[in-house]
Amino acid sequence: MKIFFVLFAVMLSTAVVADERVEWNQLSEAQQQILNKQKDHWAELPAERQQALMRGAQRWSDMTPEQRSAASERFKNWRNLPPDQRELLRKRYKEFRALPTEEQARIRMNFKRFQQMDPERKRKLMERWKRMSPEQREHARERLRARRRR
Repeated sequence: MKIFFVLFAVMLSTAVVADERVEWNQLSEAQQQILNKQKDHWAELPAERQQALMRGAQRWSDMTPEQRSAASERFKNWRNLPPDQRELLRKRYKEFRALPTEEQARIRMNFKRFQQMDPERKRKLMERWKRMSPEQREHARERLRARRRR
């Protein structure tokens, strides 16, 4: 499961990396343990991929057991999504990363507020959203955008 999380983290990684190859023996013992399934073909991986896997392995080893468990669960949920839904999420993630930092912060804050709502209020909001037609949803988004511009 560890390698799947690492690969998922690499997929979502947007950092620019140096075009520097990493020899297997340059990895820490913890990184080698996490990336063990990559060992036999490590030398054939592109430098960027090696760097990304190395960063993912480092993030994994820096996590607490609880964080690892939560990350494994998220990755399991990701793998169980239909391919079209995964593609939609990748697209939305890419769009999110293209937003200005302030907009990203606003979205994160609103998501956190939503997560902290009492379950009944969340359920009602989600039901209301699901009942809306695509046109009504777009209209609601436009109203929110206009409200933010004021």
